[in-house]
Amino acid sequence: MRRQFLIVISLCVALGGCAGRSVVQLVPEFAGIGENELVFVASTREYLDGEFTNQRLEGLDYLRFDVSVPPDRELGAVEPGRSGAPDPATEFLTTSADRLGNRSNFRSAIAAELSRRPANQREVMLFVHGYNTTFADGLYRTAQIRHDYDIPVVPVHYAWSSAGSVLGYAYDRDSVLFARDGLEQVITEITSIPGAELVLVAHSLGSSMTMEVLRQLSIGNRHDVLDRIAGVILLSPDVDINVFRTQARRIGDLPQPFFIFTSRRDRALQLSALITGQRNRLGTLGTADDVSEFDVTLIDVSQFRGGENDTMNHFTAASSPAMVELLSQVSLVNSSLENDPTQQLDLFQGTILTVSNATQIILAPQELLP
Repeated sequence: MRRQFLIVISLCVALGGCAGRSVVQLVPEFAGIGENELVFVASTREYLDGEFTNQRLEGLDYLRFDVSVPPDRELGAVEPGRSGAPDPATEFLTTSADRLGNRSNFRSAIAAELSRRPANQREVMLFVHGYNTTFADGLYRTAQIRHDYDIPVVPVHYAWSSAGSVLGYAYDRDSVLFARDGLEQVITEITSIPGAELVLVAHSLGSSMTMEVLRQLSIGNRHDVLDRIAGVILLSPDVDINVFRTQARRIGDLPQPFFIFTSRRDRALQLSALITGQRNRLGTLGTADDVSEFDVTLIDVSQFRGGENDTMNHFTAASSPAMVELLSQVSLVNSSLENDPTQQLDLFQGTILTVSNATQIILAPQELLP
């Protein structure tokens, strides 16, 4: 028991050491220095004393932000704005913020933004953050994903009430349960916009919440909503494998495409497995055997390392410069698999394995390829 305790504490220290605590700094005078990203937000965090806290809000707060993505940074990196004198050349900052008031205004604002785009680019990316995340962390990460992948979507961030602390894992798991109904409401609002397509992107514990909400929609016979979801991407999902299998069976036909990013290097999920008494989490699967009955695609990124602020390799798909460069053409993945999933993808130069209904793609950096 003492040895297990020491392992947990040492991993917590390592995780805490790599996690910057960002704050939302409203600095309109810096607009135009970086590249602007418009991000809509639905939040279950209490707003107290001028900041979004980790306290749980009964209901939802709807907002929109202009986020400045700094010009001087490594691809995949999110250098958070901190209190004090900000540097717009290197730090993510907020240049405008507006409250939208209610869900009707939220839906109308997203619809207006979509209407400015071509009919074939009216897609919304809804990002659900993970464990140990502040409001600003999630806001800036949403902007970074949209910006670095250069995907033509309207980004929406679901900011649930994480404690934003390495020792807040139990609080975060309870907050996931607390925030399920809010996420269902946000998904329902977005899919009710005529012509809108929704892609769900969830990280870590956010993947657990996302699966729970898809299950809720199925139980509630909301197939009208499920049918409007154009894809699901689970990044480093902190989900018990047996729980995932039960959830997926209850959902039935999973939205397609359904991607699961995994890594055996993910030290944060190794810690989660230790805490929960499990050998593996969904995000550390090495093979597709345990999920072979489902129409899913596992993308194994174990041979990649996270970015400079991701020493735990817990957000490799978004933080690794090499990975971002590789996956910036992710829209080609599904069509390639549909054409012939048994063939090696020229896009990835990886290995493709098929196990029953599931497909696994094992990616390798270019320098490791023959």
